[in-house]
Amino acid sequence: MMIYENIRLALFSLKANKMRALLTMLGIIIGIASVIAIMTVGDSMTMYVTDTMSSMGASNIMVGLQQKTREDSTESGLSFSEGNTVAAASEEDYFTKEMLENYCTTYGDSVIAISASEAVGSGQIQDGDLYANISAQGVSLGYFLTQDTTLLAGRFFEERETNEASMVAIISDRAVENLLGEGADLEEAVGSILQVNIGDAYYQFTVVGVYEYEQTIMSFSTASYRDVATNFYIPLTTAKEMNHSEGYAQFTVVTSPSEDADRFASVTEQFFNTYYRNNRDFEVSAFSMASMVESMSGMLSTITTAIAVIAGIALLVGGIGVMNIMLVSITERTREIGTRKALGAPNSSIRLQFIVEAIVICLIGGMIGIVLGIVLGVAAADLLGTPASPSVSSIILSLTFSMAIGVFFGYYPANKAAKMDPIEALRYE
Repeated sequence: MMIYENIRLALFSLKANKMRALLTMLGIIIGIASVIAIMTVGDSMTMYVTDTMSSMGASNIMVGLQQKTREDSTESGLSFSEGNTVAAASEEDYFTKEMLENYCTTYGDSVIAISASEAVGSGQIQDGDLYANISAQGVSLGYFLTQDTTLLAGRFFEERETNEASMVAIISDRAVENLLGEGADLEEAVGSILQVNIGDAYYQFTVVGVYEYEQTIMSFSTASYRDVATNFYIPLTTAKEMNHSEGYAQFTVVTSPSEDADRFASVTEQFFNTYYRNNRDFEVSAFSMASMVESMSGMLSTITTAIAVIAGIALLVGGIGVMNIMLVSITERTREIGTRKALGAPNSSIRLQFIVEAIVICLIGGMIGIVLGIVLGVAAADLLGTPASPSVSSIILSLTFSMAIGVFFGYYPANKAAKMDPIEALRYE
């Protein structure tokens, strides 16, 4: 009952001094709104990056070449490293087709597919005055298992087409619109023969599929809608014939869902390093997407928390403002305090009254700050193009923290009021 009465008195006091109460709350509102907004944007970015990387396959393993740190010895026996010497990988250093075949044979139960790609170059599909800019890329059969690619018409490549290095292609719906007009029937494009200019050489490709083009941060371009270059997928063997290359600089292993990706990454690294035992410059490095996702999420969360803590300094400023206004309030209500003490109110009752008032100020300011922070966070996330994800934990923490500020910064003024001499208080003018 006493708590209820103290809350009522606190609200009455705030109502009597609206402008002063609002200015007092301002520091709390700004501090909590900043923390909530930053945490919302940070969590949204973390979720977006995690989902994007997970869509590439959390159980996938990236395999590539890594330069060795060489050690040489002087005549006196001292050793020194040559880690700063950069060696360029050549065709002789690359993974061979035989290596990949042996790997798939050895770990056939754990490996679903091998995803590899090779850039051929920029080019243009030409049809009279109509054109579509493209970026030709050779891909293996397993490539689309690691990419979030939506096929709108036709099909993906067949094994026969890859084995025979067929002149077939999968193009984007944007390229089809450039060639056939906006709203064109995508099925019409399937089976058509395209004249493609890549690197000043002309090729003919038959379209077997059309995929949905989606602009991402990585593919952002300042070019006009019509001139944006989209990926033009061809079989990897076809790309290698065009590039006159054979080896693989890197590739991705699509593992079985039941396989422990981190453990299998280590197994994969050991397997391929047997081929590079005598290679002076390079060794094999393999890591799972799961560990990469975890590292990225941890890094983003740390950055978000660090910025939120800095923004939370405004809460300290707000707390000092609450203490200041409570001291002013106590001075103004000295005769009231003296009267209550003269009527027998114990020190604990006086102390509780002013602590509750400080908590109410911080609590109301905290609620306003939470609403404002969510609005700002959602707006900022929308501007960044990521789905908004207000942090429930940060909301609860902020509200609890605002109440703690009320107790911490309200205690000193409340204790000062409780220790007043009733006679001196009644004399106060």
